[in-house]
Amino acid sequence: MSSEIMAAYWQAPPMARTLATAILVTSITAHFGLLPIDWIYFDESRLFKLPPEIWRLVTSFLFSSPQLGIVLDPYFTYQYLSQLETTTPKFQRKEDILWYLITVGGFIITVNRIFLGGGYFFLQGLIVALCYTAVQDARGAKANFFFFTVPAQLMPYCMLLWSLLLKPHVIPLQVTGILAAHWHDFMTRLWAEFGGGSSLLPTPAFLSRFVETPRVFRREYGTAIRPGPGAPSTGSTTGASTGSVLPDSWRTRGSGHRLGGD
Repeated sequence: MSSEIMAAYWQAPPMARTLATAILVTSITAHFGLLPIDWIYFDESRLFKLPPEIWRLVTSFLFSSPQLGIVLDPYFTYQYLSQLETTTPKFQRKEDILWYLITVGGFIITVNRIFLGGGYFFLQGLIVALCYTAVQDARGAKANFFFFTVPAQLMPYCMLLWSLLLKPHVIPLQVTGILAAHWHDFMTRLWAEFGGGSSLLPTPAFLSRFVETPRVFRREYGTAIRPGPGAPSTGSTTGASTGSVLPDSWRTRGSGHRLGGD
């Protein structure tokens, strides 16, 4: 049973799986006092001290709401981010999704810290941004929001309504999430389609190098070398069996002679 659960876990979309797991682990340890909250909240002044605490740019998106939010926030994050990984045409590569998370997260932090007077954790804004982006291409589709069936494109606004009833203090943060997702859509898709230009927010090349498969990696049965871009294929391998224990170069030398013989 446990092996089946682990197999299903590793088969899940990798970025959605990783982010949801990070949120769950960080939230449980922080809410139960195992991880000091002072270590993970966002404070721009901590970014400029020595050494700079740059991890706060990430950990400020990993802290969920208390109680039921410890389960629901990772769930919604996984649900919508996995849609971006598997069904959204705009995100063809892992680095595109990583760049989306970086730019949308940066927008949410900037707007909240400069224009809304603060904010230390931003996960609620990111979840709504993911939801907004995931349902943009779902015109005419239906989605379930708890016990209700609604048009898929209304899901972000259903989240706002839910917050209005239970936790209205997070609504400004969630609105910045919608603004961030719409800004990203305009910069990467709408401008290119209707403005006649290219994307104003292209994915940097270094992210491609960051997420690509390593060229050399170890296996239990040998070492595999992945050719670089444009490298010609030689058709040879380093671990294939040819039915003989001798190297190919030895087997082309003829039958050989015994020392001292004819």
